[in-house]
Amino acid sequence: MLVLLPPSEGKASSGPGAPLKLESLSLPALTEAREAVLGELVELCAGDEDKAREVLGLSEGLRGEVAKNAELRTAGARPAGEIYTGVLYDALDLASLETAARERAARSLLVFSGLWGAVRVTDRIPSYRCSMGVKLPGLGALGAYWRTPMAAALPEVAGDGLVLDLRSAAYATAWKPKGEPAGRTATVRVLHAPTRKVVSHFNKATKGRIVRSLLTAGAEPSGPAELVEALRDLGYEVEAQAPAKAGQAWALDVLVEEIH
Repeated sequence: MLVLLPPSEGKASSGPGAPLKLESLSLPALTEAREAVLGELVELCAGDEDKAREVLGLSEGLRGEVAKNAELRTAGARPAGEIYTGVLYDALDLASLETAARERAARSLLVFSGLWGAVRVTDRIPSYRCSMGVKLPGLGALGAYWRTPMAAALPEVAGDGLVLDLRSAAYATAWKPKGEPAGRTATVRVLHAPTRKVVSHFNKATKGRIVRSLLTAGAEPSGPAELVEALRDLGYEVEAQAPAKAGQAWALDVLVEEIH
């Protein structure tokens, strides 16, 4: 099972650890593309601060993020699972998982990133600010930039098992399973059961709980149909729509009674 996650906008501080080693990150096929994005981001943020804020879409209150980006090559690095914070990651709570569940998380979770393309939660990275929606002056829109390297690297990572896609729309632009892998892919919406409306903030929390539940239970569904059964066994109310034709993903709706 491969679980595709969005990153979080907010991130923990880098801390005093050893600096980033690009060549040590998972998915080494992305190293050249990572170096290109990292180089341009550092150069941008080491120059005109106001221009960097404009490119990155940062408010005046986030001005400090520009200086942080300028020091990415020398900043301390920590496991990505510790760097990413926010609603989904709070609900997932990787740090409190027991050993077996933590090992499953290391194997199965892949976090998409405007800067790194995608990383495992065990990959050591510094804290940064660069969303997939950013358009860097030399590389253009990062969602489009990552498509070619991702198309080369991700099919092997996905293997022949389930792909559970929990990414937001911006991060889904970087890689979309096609052909046979698409039929093994399930996307998830979280709906408020009484109104059948898509929830926003609590969508992230529910997705974090879903991943935690699967990891804790040791569930290893081999495909979308098995995923539906596993989630129902774990107490989730799930409605599933199988693809109408080949090359499309399954669509799963998880219904929640309370928005919390």
